[in-house]
Amino acid sequence: MSVQIAQLSVFFPAYNEQANLGSTVSKAIKVLEETAEAWEILIVDDGSRDKTGEIAKKLARQDGRIRVITHTPNRGYGASFKSGFYGSRFPWICFTDSDGQFEFSEITNFIETQRQTGADLVIGYYKKRQVSKFKIITSRMWELAVAILFGLRVRDIDCGFKLVSKKVIDEIPNLESERGAFISSEFLIKAKRKGFKIVEIPVTHYPRPAGKGTGRNINVIIKSFIDLFRLWRKLR
Repeated sequence: MSVQIAQLSVFFPAYNEQANLGSTVSKAIKVLEETAEAWEILIVDDGSRDKTGEIAKKLARQDGRIRVITHTPNRGYGASFKSGFYGSRFPWICFTDSDGQFEFSEITNFIETQRQTGADLVIGYYKKRQVSKFKIITSRMWELAVAILFGLRVRDIDCGFKLVSKKVIDEIPNLESERGAFISSEFLIKAKRKGFKIVEIPVTHYPRPAGKGTGRNINVIIKSFIDLFRLWRKLR
């Protein structure tokens, strides 16, 4: 592995990830040391109730290239998404989940794909998603709704591994969603409407090592659909 990019920001949204955060960040650092000339990691602790915040601050004390953004109280995945993107400083921004389900070394595939295609956003889609059939079915229903309402057709809207040019973030300063799973859809819908180029690549997905995700909580799903139709009314 050789240096492929000059400057790269990476952020990890984290909520109650004390069992996974340390190893996820450690693996990312090893890859970044060989992949980027300059890098930073942002850990967005979204009001965790366990020791996630303590672990994040310890990691930051150990390496000055690591920063922590803390939400108090918990605000939701959308808020973490925005804090990570708007808090990043370098021209290219990558984010992925802090639960260790992605193979971070595949960031090199994202960088190479961007270089070959000139894409503004390189977004992952799962080779094989390691979640329940219920989550897969609800994701497909969601993607169908987004395609019908907005004409956005991508394989996995909510795949938590993306590489984005900072100029995209600078052009979309008004992301609205805080709670719910709508934020990734809102972001891609607005990026498409701005004319940015989106390219998809396959990514590896592992079973969750520990802990439990919150993305399929019924309240989260309801809020996501409310946000979806609100944006549709606003943009039509």
